[in-house]
Amino acid sequence: MGIAPDIIGKLLLAVLVGGVLGAEREYRSKSAGFRTLTMICLGATIFTILSGLIGSPGTPDRIAANVVVGIGFVGAGVIFKGSVSSKVSGITTAAMIWVTAALGMAIGAGYLLIAAVACVLTLLVLFLFTLVEGWIDRVNQIRNYKIICTFDLDTLHRFEDLFRSHHLKFKRIRQVKSMASNIITSEWVVQGAEKNHRSVARELMHDGSVLEFEY
Repeated sequence: MGIAPDIIGKLLLAVLVGGVLGAEREYRSKSAGFRTLTMICLGATIFTILSGLIGSPGTPDRIAANVVVGIGFVGAGVIFKGSVSSKVSGITTAAMIWVTAALGMAIGAGYLLIAAVACVLTLLVLFLFTLVEGWIDRVNQIRNYKIICTFDLDTLHRFEDLFRSHHLKFKRIRQVKSMASNIITSEWVVQGAEKNHRSVARELMHDGSVLEFEY
C-alpha cells in the first residue's frame, strides 16, 4: 500500500519544524536539542496521522490524545534542581518539548498554517523575549550576599547602610557569630540594578574588615 503525498508532506514538514526549534535549543546547549525535538515533532505527527487512520469512526482522536500525556514524562526528564543552589533548570526546554509535540499534532491533523504560524511565534518568543529578560536582569537582580568579617557593634548596620546608599533593597536572613574568634558571618537577600550590585562589590573588596564575601 502506497503512502499518500499529503502524508509525506506532513512528515517532511514535521522534520523541518522540529529541526528549526531543535536547532535553537542546540545553539544554547540545552539537554533537548536538534535530534530530540525533531524526533518529538515527527513522532507526534505520526501518532496523530495514525490516530485518524486506525482510530474508530467515533473516536479518531483516541491515539493522538495520549500524546499529550506521554510527552509530559519526556518534559519532566529535562527539569532538574541544582545540587548547590535551589534554582530549578530546564523549564523552558520542557515547555519547548510540549510546544513541539503540539506542533507535530497540528501538522498530523492537517492544520499546516496553524503549525507554521505557531512555529514562527515560538521562535520570536525564544529570541526576542531573551533580550527582554536580559534587560530585566540588568535593572533588577536578586542576589544572596554572604559576608564574613571581623565583628564590632556597627558591622551589620554599616553594610546595610552601604546597601541603602546604592539604592538596593535588602533583607537580613542569617547571622552567625563565632565563639572562638571575633568573626561574624552574615547573609542578606539584596535586590536592585546590576550596576549597583557591582558598586557594592567593589567597596566590599576594598573594605579591610571583610575577610570573605560572595554574592
